[in-house]
Amino acid sequence: MGKIHRLPADLANQIAAGEVVERPASVIKELVENAVDAGATRVAITVEAGGKRLIRVDDDGEGMDPDDARLAVERHATSKIRRADDLERIATLGFRGEALPSIASVSRFALRTRTADRAAATEVRIEGGGAVAVTETGRPIGTSIEVRDLFFNLPARRKFLKTDAGEMAQVTRVVTQLALCYATVGFSLSGAARKPLEYPPVATLRDRIFQIYGDRPDLVPVERSYGEFRVHGFVAALAAEGPVRGPQHVFVNRRAVKDRTITHAILDSYSQASIKERSPEVHLLIEMPLDAVDVNVHPTKAEVRFRDQSFIHQVVRRAVGNALGEGAVPQLKAFPAVRAGDPLGFTAPLPAAYPTTFPSRWAGGAEPFGLGGAGRAGGENAPSAGAVAEVREALYSAFPGAAAGEAEFVAGAVSGERTLMPLGQFRDTFIVAVDDEGIAIIDQHVAHERILFERITERLTAGRLESQRLLEPMLVELSASGRQALLAHAEDLDRLGFEIEDFGGESLRVSACPALLPREEWQRAVRALAEDLDGFDRGAAVTDALKRIAATMACHAAVKANYPLTAEKMVHILDGLRRTAYSTICPHGRPVMLRLTRRELEKRFERI
Repeated sequence: MGKIHRLPADLANQIAAGEVVERPASVIKELVENAVDAGATRVAITVEAGGKRLIRVDDDGEGMDPDDARLAVERHATSKIRRADDLERIATLGFRGEALPSIASVSRFALRTRTADRAAATEVRIEGGGAVAVTETGRPIGTSIEVRDLFFNLPARRKFLKTDAGEMAQVTRVVTQLALCYATVGFSLSGAARKPLEYPPVATLRDRIFQIYGDRPDLVPVERSYGEFRVHGFVAALAAEGPVRGPQHVFVNRRAVKDRTITHAILDSYSQASIKERSPEVHLLIEMPLDAVDVNVHPTKAEVRFRDQSFIHQVVRRAVGNALGEGAVPQLKAFPAVRAGDPLGFTAPLPAAYPTTFPSRWAGGAEPFGLGGAGRAGGENAPSAGAVAEVREALYSAFPGAAAGEAEFVAGAVSGERTLMPLGQFRDTFIVAVDDEGIAIIDQHVAHERILFERITERLTAGRLESQRLLEPMLVELSASGRQALLAHAEDLDRLGFEIEDFGGESLRVSACPALLPREEWQRAVRALAEDLDGFDRGAAVTDALKRIAATMACHAAVKANYPLTAEKMVHILDGLRRTAYSTICPHGRPVMLRLTRRELEKRFERI
């Protein structure tokens, strides 16, 4: 007698169910996706015991007639593909015809469905993949599916499920993910001992994010199109406060996916601005031609394959990177109202060298700053060319040593550009500036560090940095690991202007340093580089090592805290910051500025 035999149909279905049905959350995902494919505008989900005891999904989609209802629970029965060519352009979420029979084979299953042209609904019942019972029943137009006692006939699978709370957390995550992807569809989720989730239909993804997460000003909008490819959604701002890890939801043609190419592109976008490692919050929708992506590569359709993987990486990286460069800075909350008799805090005076009056860029002329002139720049109240010339002349008078570019920077602010105007320093560490949107407080060291970091990385693309040879080589004693870390990256350090060689023992000999580093920072910079590179992955890309070295150099070359700045130096820093690609954080991830918005000020002064 032969060894090979056919598996019974019920056992084959249970094996297939292992690929599609992992846990209650995967059942809900399959059923909700079918509801969306059926044109549902509202989907109601009910669970008990985290979905192990009961899952019910009700929708108001188009429903099925009796014949389709019977076929729907048979394996590989589907309305969404007819021939092999259809697999190249899949426009629906479900298409294989495996979900319903697989679910029915490991549960007590009931399907009730009705179309608009029928007075009665059809009910299909199956228990553990057994005989199919079909009867008539009553229900509104649409479909309702009940899944009871999941894995009741597979105790080995059931015991590997998590606690009710653990499975409920997975269910909530899946429903949230689907709600984000389909903002125009209403979702509700109710379960025992849990507050129901209600997400009514909304018009935009921003509205849905507000429903789920509340007001999120720390998320940056992404909107970019490249021919038939479009990337849109929201990502965490570079300077956003809070944890470095957040939920990541990526959808390709309205299908939730996990893809290494897209994940790498997102992380690469953040690494362009900062060497700080993070896994940022992302809600990103990617739309592309159907034949540019293959969704038929994973049993649960959680992974996809792109026709041009490198192009997708480039599209996502540029879209997210451009959005991060335009991201808003963190906002300050206004101080509590001061009551009569309360002690006042310290008030920082303007530097003596800085004029006490300055032409207002909100006024139509060159009146002293803050003395009248209510008009906003632009429109009817835009200053004339003569007024701009007066401002430029006043700037030269106020700052005799200012460079022409710095004069143009501040004069440009008067002509209507939204540019920060420095007012002075606080404790010789923070620059206080204003524009037409409010007040900004800039950390002078962090801002200068960002400027230098981008200049260094830009120069590296063209070759190497200028180096200054030392008349007497400098000996620096380091730990064994730190010394080896520097020697391992000697070639990278050479591109940045350092000439380092082993001197024996615990010492390194430094024969040249970057020209941009002040003399007093040479030894501290070498020690900081050894600390930063110690333990750094030796197999990492050269660009990663260069960024880390460039960030350390920028930090040591930047102006320090407790350092008084002249007015022209403040203007120079703000001008350089304005020209950077990422002006909200330093390369180590610290915020560059905090902003007190005009609206917050008007609110605190009871003007609105």
